[in-house]
Amino acid sequence: MVKALFLVASLLVLGNVYFIHASFPPSLLVDMAKIVMDNYCSPEKLVGMKEAIDAASSNTEILNIPDGESLANVLSAGVQTTVSDPRVLVSFEPNYVHVVPPKMPPLPPEQLIAVLQTAIKLDILDGNIGYLRIDHILGEEIADKVGPLLLDLVWNKILPTSALIFDLRYTSSGDISGIPYIVSYFTEAEPLIHIDSVYDRPSNTTTKLFSMPTLLGHRYGTTKPLIILTSKNTKDIAEDVAYCLQNLKRATIVGEKTSGGAVKLDKIKVGDTDFYITVPTAKSINPITGSSWEVTGVAPDVEVNAEDALATAIKIVNLRVQVPAIIEGSANLIADNYAFENIGADVAEKLKGLLANGEYSMVVSKDDLEAKLSADLKTLSGDKSLKTTKNTPALPPMNYSPEMYIELIKVSFHTDIFENNIGYLRFDMFGDFEEVKPIAQIIIEHVWNKVVNTDAMIIDLRNNIGGPTTAISGFCSYFFDAEKQIVLDKLYDRPSGTTTELLTLPELTGIRYGSKKSLIILTSGVTAGAAEEFVYIMKKLGRAMIVGETTAGASHPPKTFQVDDTDIFLSIPTVHSDSAVGPAWERVGVTPHIPVSADAALGTAKGIFNKHFAGQK
Repeated sequence: MVKALFLVASLLVLGNVYFIHASFPPSLLVDMAKIVMDNYCSPEKLVGMKEAIDAASSNTEILNIPDGESLANVLSAGVQTTVSDPRVLVSFEPNYVHVVPPKMPPLPPEQLIAVLQTAIKLDILDGNIGYLRIDHILGEEIADKVGPLLLDLVWNKILPTSALIFDLRYTSSGDISGIPYIVSYFTEAEPLIHIDSVYDRPSNTTTKLFSMPTLLGHRYGTTKPLIILTSKNTKDIAEDVAYCLQNLKRATIVGEKTSGGAVKLDKIKVGDTDFYITVPTAKSINPITGSSWEVTGVAPDVEVNAEDALATAIKIVNLRVQVPAIIEGSANLIADNYAFENIGADVAEKLKGLLANGEYSMVVSKDDLEAKLSADLKTLSGDKSLKTTKNTPALPPMNYSPEMYIELIKVSFHTDIFENNIGYLRFDMFGDFEEVKPIAQIIIEHVWNKVVNTDAMIIDLRNNIGGPTTAISGFCSYFFDAEKQIVLDKLYDRPSGTTTELLTLPELTGIRYGSKKSLIILTSGVTAGAAEEFVYIMKKLGRAMIVGETTAGASHPPKTFQVDDTDIFLSIPTVHSDSAVGPAWERVGVTPHIPVSADAALGTAKGIFNKHFAGQK
């Protein structure tokens, strides 16, 4: 540390700051360094301090600064840089008088009431939301004296509220013994919780703070929403309270990052001089995080300007009031409509269990709720298609001219003819059958006729993200013969409880490829939805070889459901393929016959066909 101070001193000399006579005793630096070394709360930051002290006695250039205040500023900057702690301050105060905070004198009840009403602000907001502002954290001694009055004037009015906003934006002082009192009112009586540890450097002792088994009055409990408001002026003990409750997952912090103060600061006189050094002599170590809020401050869960914190907190509370009904409604929709009935019932039951266990008690916004609900639904069901969604209205149909359709088709479909007359067809989305029907002839002329007369075909669905399954029957039919109608799949619709057969179509636009020519379908982890249904059918019926990666394991196009009268919407798959003949593709995907990376799939398919046709020559 002292070495850092002399670096500052040398800079002053280089800046032509020169004084002939030292104004302060040479022992000042050594005495100051020893105070820090013996009292600073984080001794691990003081490595090498002893050597620095030894060097200080012969390096006193900095003491030539004649002005005590200027020297104090230079020393503060040096010591703060050395220990990376802005809380360590050096001051020059010739007239300093140490003041011991007076103990609270006995006061008549009416005066106590006036004091408490001035120090504590209480309000009951719309929606039965309690608002409590305390600008000083009371310690055990004072709390014992004013406890009964606090109950009558404040706490008993807070208890019936449905949620509490605890305003610590202006709280800059307090007593460390008040921490367990406040935290305990928001926890259960048993078991006791280790909420904080305070290490005191001068005594080299650590005091563990636990929640309290008995309290004056009733506890607020662990289930009602608790929001703590903070600002950059929230300091010291208030920071500890906020940090403890935040890491216990009991409170949501809204506002600004706090100041990063200390649980205990001592102002110590340096020798016989008029210099004083303020040192954090104790530090908080949270048992959950293993770290502290000191220096860095408490980071809010929802960061907003201090003046906006109350309005933001009210919005969060109002959302949380709706959460139980939203989760219950979501569970009921899934139980009644999810394609796989047993899984839907299990997901619904477990979702309600998460709600009962408080898993949704800390959501802070609609987006946060939707993200958590989606993640939980995916985890519980194993189905990435079961999730929250936006209620986006369908776009009106576009009135394209024939020329525009031709250009659109050219962009949407890719065809090629490889060696040995191998056809290649790629498209990246399935269209709705009713929308495709009017332009079927255009697709035949500009796409299908380019590949239909090949000796084998590669259908590339590696980038096909799905779409409506209404076109599946028609597309599959091109690869079977017209003479015999084939059951491609059976689709079970959960809401109606009905099963529909997907059959090949007896009549098609254009020429069939037929059932005899070889077919390879390329897949990847992107291949999803309707594309998977096509791959599943063609593999199940032995009509095609599948090369590539296991498909996405999505679903038939899900339906959108509104959760009661809220603005939360769920995407729920309601249809599944016939699982009586074996595992369906939903949730797990279709496994290829030849697993290779998506990038290698086309080369592998071409190699298979080239080898096959070479053997025929």
